[in-house]
Amino acid sequence: MAIDTHIQQLEEKHRELDNQLSQMMTYPGTADSEIAEMKRQKLHLKDRISQLRNEASQH
Repeated sequence: MAIDTHIQQLEEKHRELDNQLSQMMTYPGTADSEIAEMKRQKLHLKDRISQLRNEASQH
């Protein structure tokens, strides 16, 4: 199913962002704005994944 594949891709991107964020937070020179942007991206992906799962369960 195309939605399942899309959800898997979004989950992978979310995991990648999580890993990048973890690495960035270990470096004291990382700008707070960069960390905040990455967290926003993760939240957006999480919301999109939830939305797609909800749509898939209604069909």
